[in-house]
Amino acid sequence: MALTNESHPEEFILLGLDDLPWLELPLFIVLLITYPMTMMGNIAIILVSKLDPRLNSPMYFFLTNLSFLDMCLTTSIVPQMLLNLGSSKKTISFVGCVVQLYVFHFMGAMECLLLAIMSFDRYMAICRPLHYNLIMNQHICILLACVMWLTGVLFALSEATLTLQLPLCGVNKLDHLLCEIPVLIKTACGEKEANELALSVVCIFILVIPLCLILASYASIGHAVLKIKSSEGRKKAFGTCSSHLNVVSLFYGPAISMYLQPSSSITRDQPKFMALFYGVVTSTVNPFIYTLRNKDVKGALGNLVRNIFISK
Repeated sequence: MALTNESHPEEFILLGLDDLPWLELPLFIVLLITYPMTMMGNIAIILVSKLDPRLNSPMYFFLTNLSFLDMCLTTSIVPQMLLNLGSSKKTISFVGCVVQLYVFHFMGAMECLLLAIMSFDRYMAICRPLHYNLIMNQHICILLACVMWLTGVLFALSEATLTLQLPLCGVNKLDHLLCEIPVLIKTACGEKEANELALSVVCIFILVIPLCLILASYASIGHAVLKIKSSEGRKKAFGTCSSHLNVVSLFYGPAISMYLQPSSSITRDQPKFMALFYGVVTSTVNPFIYTLRNKDVKGALGNLVRNIFISK
């Protein structure tokens, strides 16, 4: 597949925070601290979900998928950011940029779809409890996961490949911290309206439709919860959903503001901070959101830690 041509340089210079150089050291320190936290937190959720029989349910099956995606999403960008922030040479090879472009958008698209699937799971658990085990069985969960993976692959292959076909006319500077589709489109020369339109159309299916399904699910959930007479029952139901709603807000807000507007209207620093938000911040806080509000996960984590110390 001939993704490179004479208009593409051998490497890109990532300008990053060159207009805000005083932020480079604080950002480097924050990433150096949060990246291991992200990995450990998500690995812990995957381990307790697999090892504790009480967490053998569709909700935790999808939560382990979310943790895995968060680790991959963060790993696709943070090591390169740390390398550039910690040195004077802020470059990425063209091949490295291509790999980052595919992996980052592949994982990001899957996370959009997974959050919609998780809201459907909560809808079935609260609004259709008698049919929950029948519908959300192991085969259906695996099928939904496969659809999510396939759709993510198709999105990454279509949009990233289409973007890489744009001529750069010798430009090798990207005013960003990473290789991302809207920034590459903005950097390209020549006609790029078709790329902007294609990105908007695809993002409607990846971002807008899943978000609408999430909102519809939680509208039904809210209506069902308000019918519960027991205040303890309402509190438990809202507690089950609040973690997921927090994650949805943190991820979808910045992603929509970044991908559903023309590249010409994107301000200089917007892509940098938005990418840090949905690429780093959400992946870091997700494990804490799901553990701090979830007694089952906290109990399973406590048992895991105790077993580790007892075995020693």
